[in-house]
Amino acid sequence: MRALVHETFGEPHEVLKVESLPLPEPGPGQVRVRTLLSPIHNHDLWTVRGTYGVKPALPAQSGTEAVGVVDALGEGVESLSIGQRVATGGTFGVWAEYFVTPAAGLIPVPDGLSDETAAQLVSMPFSAIALLETLQLEPGQWLVQNAANGAVGRLLAQLAAARGIHVLGLVRRAEGVAELEAQGITGVVATDAPDWREQAAALTGGAPIAVGVDSVGGAASGDVLSLLAENGRLVVFGAMASPIMNLASGDVIFKNLTVTGFWGLKVSAAMPAAQRGALLGELVTRIREGALTLPVSATYAFDDIAQASRANFEPGRVGKVLLRP
Repeated sequence: MRALVHETFGEPHEVLKVESLPLPEPGPGQVRVRTLLSPIHNHDLWTVRGTYGVKPALPAQSGTEAVGVVDALGEGVESLSIGQRVATGGTFGVWAEYFVTPAAGLIPVPDGLSDETAAQLVSMPFSAIALLETLQLEPGQWLVQNAANGAVGRLLAQLAAARGIHVLGLVRRAEGVAELEAQGITGVVATDAPDWREQAAALTGGAPIAVGVDSVGGAASGDVLSLLAENGRLVVFGAMASPIMNLASGDVIFKNLTVTGFWGLKVSAAMPAAQRGALLGELVTRIREGALTLPVSATYAFDDIAQASRANFEPGRVGKVLLRP
């Protein structure tokens, strides 16, 4: 079978290559899946660079989320059938024509969901809804997030709105406001405007902001922190711009603020199965209602991985970049 492999850590467009590997065979409790589509996530490319929280042994395959069709069943698997469409958000090495994974970790794809939607169903949407769940906000409360035009930012805004939670979004350029409005996401301020704080106060009507979500790092972390109300909480989701957070100690001390981290992989693994299933059910419901949208920017073949990995970081991109074997 053909698969994307890297023999060294480095820039994805330089080190990822298509190679021929033996067709994997499922063991007890496993299934083999024929890949249909797989999204590119930032953490996939950071893993290829060797800068993510998980560092695979080399040579390594890549990719973590996909939709596919069950191709072969291992011993003891009775919950799935050959030809069934399934999705996974936690299987390493899915950028391949086939992959093997435990049957228990696969999610049957409901009829009516397109391959493009199913390919994105688990990783980013589930991270967003799991994050929202851990924030424990009530309808009518406010949260503020930066990187509001990023994949998780868009999803969090839509999911929060569906639950009646207000979201103040921060973007770094004025164009981002219009991009989000085109997707039906409002309440966004561009921090390159000199009066962005006044705009933010006008949008919230001066209501206290209980939680901030930081996905950028650097000075942007401090911007989010500065908007929080007394006893507020800053949740660190990512570090797109800088691994160092610039926070004003006065804000932390005098407003009694708390700073915590969030890593979706660990949160999902520790979550009870019933709660995980309920959140996935909510995602499917929101998609069918039209409250949650999962647009696609472009789809590339494995052979075009260099172009695809560059496209993932293009400013203003709306929707996921997908790979097709």
